[in-house]
Amino acid sequence: MAHIVIIGAGLGGLPAAYEFRAVLGRGHEITIINSSELFSFTPSNPWVAVGWRTPKEITFPLETYLAKKDIKLIAQSVIEFKPDENSLVVEDSSTVQYDFLVIATGPKLAFDEVEGLGPNGGYTHSVCTTAHAETAYEGWKEFVREPGPLVVGAVQGASCFGPAYETALIYATDLRRRKIRDQVPMTYVTSEPYIGHLGLGGVGDSKGMLESELRQNHIKWICNAKVTKVEAGKMFVAEHDDAGQIIKEHELPFKYSMMLPAFKGIDPLIKAGEDLVNPRGFVKVNDFQHNTKWPNIYSVGVCIAIPPVEATPVPTGTPKTGYMIESMVSATVHNIKNVLEGKEPDQKGTWNAICLADMGDTGVAFVAMPQIPPRNVSWMKKGKWVHMAKVAFEKYFINKMKKGSSEPLFEKYVLKALGIERLK
Repeated sequence: MAHIVIIGAGLGGLPAAYEFRAVLGRGHEITIINSSELFSFTPSNPWVAVGWRTPKEITFPLETYLAKKDIKLIAQSVIEFKPDENSLVVEDSSTVQYDFLVIATGPKLAFDEVEGLGPNGGYTHSVCTTAHAETAYEGWKEFVREPGPLVVGAVQGASCFGPAYETALIYATDLRRRKIRDQVPMTYVTSEPYIGHLGLGGVGDSKGMLESELRQNHIKWICNAKVTKVEAGKMFVAEHDDAGQIIKEHELPFKYSMMLPAFKGIDPLIKAGEDLVNPRGFVKVNDFQHNTKWPNIYSVGVCIAIPPVEATPVPTGTPKTGYMIESMVSATVHNIKNVLEGKEPDQKGTWNAICLADMGDTGVAFVAMPQIPPRNVSWMKKGKWVHMAKVAFEKYFINKMKKGSSEPLFEKYVLKALGIERLK
């Protein structure tokens, strides 16, 4: 009997646990190690930040549902990796042994890389975690009582731009509904070289479409932007040209700001060394999702090392979307099954990207197959149906996690709904 340990119970780790149980049956031990006792549906955090969702609506206690699948939960953070010993250490100093390890931690939020950034000791809000989004909503309630300038965006090194666009346009929608949009000058600040780059070099007409959306919502923007520091009520931004040279220094006043940070690997991964992770702490894996030095260590999701799609004047990272993560999980599960059966890993995750981005009362869906150009499919559509699709996706996914289902959402439903055939 093998012991499979999964670190992280988010959009990658929890589905992985359920798929392991479905594929391997009850003959193997499965343990999830997670810093929280709760599952949280991260894509809904922008709604939490304006009070359209409560944290209770997008979270649930893990142990209640994991127990039904005979999956053990250790609700602690990992403090040390010992890959040569097939073990790791958690907060209470106890050691956990494993036969296979799946790292699905998500990122460390690198607020510390910009002075004054972030909700903890800084002056900006975040929607990267549900706790951050809840704090952002408390600030939002104060802001709408005394509105003023609003700055939203993503700093240098950020790799997930969709939530920044979503949050900006959700804020604009909420302000219109409150009939105070006219009292709030808005600026979108991004390290992307142009609006709609998305860390993907653009998808379809994402540039024109998102520029139009920002213009229609009276949102100004600054691209190729490096946030140098944030003070109370003021953001300092260096705007660069295509050669990476500073062309303008901005001092942006704000009454409220939400800025996405750059991502890194968690501290224990960084300490584990260069054989396991790259200099930013992201896990090095091959095409089959496992590390080359320690082939019993697999990784999925935001915490894996993927190079940028292209060089940009101000650093941007590459997003890992839901479809990519789902495919990484499935490849990992079946590769470990192969190893248990004495075979070689042979399953690969996809490099195709699918995203549903809400914009308050409408939305944008995009598909990039593969995510690195040139592409077989480069598709983007806008409509109220995307907003409804994201609401349905939220309800479906949370219910799926409560049921312990390993059903492939993107393969079975999303691609078919969009009228797109999967491309390897």
